[in-house]
Amino acid sequence: MSAAQASDAAVPAVVFDFDHTLYDGDSGSHLFAWLIRRSAWRTALALLATPVLGPMVAFLPTRRRGISGYVWIGTVGMRGPRTLDAAIDRYVAGHDAQIRERLLPMALEVLHRHREAGDRVVIATGAPPELARAILAFVAHEAVPVIGTQVGPRLGAIVAVRHCHAEEKMRMLRERGYGEIAIAYTDSSADLPLLKAARAPVVVNPKHGNVALFERTLPAGTPILNWGCAGRGGTPA
Repeated sequence: MSAAQASDAAVPAVVFDFDHTLYDGDSGSHLFAWLIRRSAWRTALALLATPVLGPMVAFLPTRRRGISGYVWIGTVGMRGPRTLDAAIDRYVAGHDAQIRERLLPMALEVLHRHREAGDRVVIATGAPPELARAILAFVAHEAVPVIGTQVGPRLGAIVAVRHCHAEEKMRMLRERGYGEIAIAYTDSSADLPLLKAARAPVVVNPKHGNVALFERTLPAGTPILNWGCAGRGGTPA
């Protein structure tokens, strides 16, 4: 590690989740739905698989496997991660207006204020990193480091090989030099390890059913806010 890198690593980070925090919805699901719909045979394959994959997605213990099935259908035939990254860039460029409507203005304002203040901002997301990076750069004009789910070739498609989720998200942040967290913004109960590691945790746009969990688990007075995400909990900010 260089002296500059060591100096950066000593500066506490401000960490943002992406889905339901900066973006209203699940960006990965929107991407992979587009990948499937772009060809008739992928669509047909998804329809045939839905009686099996649909209930798996609906049931929390099997949700990741169900989602992985749809990801496989959307990417089968792709040669490697670079092929997926190129498809992501095409998707973002072709859906500028729809994506812009889903980015939460209040969230982007908070992100921008941190960057203007010189804070060490990073996005940590369960989505493929190129997706969050492309959306923020192309649509929101914010160039921010992104740590996300790592993908690779498997069974003739591109699938997740390391999911940026829960404790694994914290490990991936530490490996990239983000060991000390000043502030963390997220909606997800899976990010409790991140929220607990932060000096100042901030819950944004949580599911209504998770509000009590956050209140019980996090320090008294932890902000639980809604940044304009319809259908989600939190105090309107």
